[in-house]
Amino acid sequence: MHQNQTLVLGPDKMILFHYPVIPWIGLMALGYCFGQLYVNDFDAKLRRSWLLRIGIGALGLFFVLRGLNIYGDLVPWTTQNTNTKTIISFLNVTKYPPSLAFLLITIGPALLFLYAIENVKNSISNFFMVFGRVPFFYYFLHVLVIHLVAIAGILIFGGNWKDMILTADVFMNEKLATYGYSLWIVYLVWVGLILALYPLSKKYMNYKANNRDKWWLSYL
Repeated sequence: MHQNQTLVLGPDKMILFHYPVIPWIGLMALGYCFGQLYVNDFDAKLRRSWLLRIGIGALGLFFVLRGLNIYGDLVPWTTQNTNTKTIISFLNVTKYPPSLAFLLITIGPALLFLYAIENVKNSISNFFMVFGRVPFFYYFLHVLVIHLVAIAGILIFGGNWKDMILTADVFMNEKLATYGYSLWIVYLVWVGLILALYPLSKKYMNYKANNRDKWWLSYL
């Protein structure tokens, strides 16, 4: 319900609770409440005021809680041998399950970003708006495509492609511990994946917009 855990059923069977129920449902519920700021008749000035207040408040609370280093994250930060490493330790918050510190430092800047681009309308914003309107569709599609690309990468550069099928054996024996590419390749694949999935995401966005009578589309 709350922790990121695995339930081992046998040498080749396990259940992975990677997205704990309680924290994420709480965040999703806040998201639905937040949507009220964007209904058609909501005052834009009042919305920007709320975005600014909540965004700054979230960031401020993050620095207070993280600075006290008592509550808010499973992993306390520690002083390192360099200032850079200390800052990294300070910002190294827990995502699985999402800690309060993680939510504050991610949601806070996101709200401030929405505040800053409230009146921005250009080709760049239109490009990213496509993914914002079909996030669930894009999420599942990119997981499938990225795994297929990863399998292709193993076949090309060497390795056992079956390790990309995430079985209990792969998890428990850490068969992907040495798998990976340099950071510039990761970024290249990331950008390439976004560009590759843009046409399909845009097509689905238009399909949703032209079929508002189909209630099930709102869940995808």
